[in-house]
Amino acid sequence: MSRLLPYPLLTLSLLVMWILLNGFTPGHVLLGGVIAIFASWAMSLLTPAKPRLRRWDLIPKLVGTVLIDVFRSNVAVARLIFQARAPASGFVAVPLDLRDRTALAVLACIITSTPGTAWVEYDSVSSVLLIHVLDLADEAAWIDTVKSRYESLLMEIFE
Repeated sequence: MSRLLPYPLLTLSLLVMWILLNGFTPGHVLLGGVIAIFASWAMSLLTPAKPRLRRWDLIPKLVGTVLIDVFRSNVAVARLIFQARAPASGFVAVPLDLRDRTALAVLACIITSTPGTAWVEYDSVSSVLLIHVLDLADEAAWIDTVKSRYESLLMEIFE
């Protein structure tokens, strides 16, 4: 059974979502079922490694830091919009010491969810992260922010 449906809950969820979006007809149930099974098989091929959390107690601190930074960034972006001045946007290359894939994925979510910043590229060979900043005033300050506020906490949590 596990070879036919390696992720039964995922398969069922996708089928239910398909039916909710397209209506309950025999054709949609069959098509949704086929798509859900293929998606479940595709997911089984990915099989990501399970993350190993070393410091669970630091997760609330990370979440709090991210929430505060998201709030501050929202205010800063709103201020930019209301001032009607053209921001000096640019790219920042951040050298990272972080190696854990899950921690890098969390960092990508943090940076992309913070208004005014976007994760652009990560070079795994040189371990350099390229981010885009909407209002780039001081490149060194952005590098310090990413490394001291996020990378250090993520390294303690995951590595």
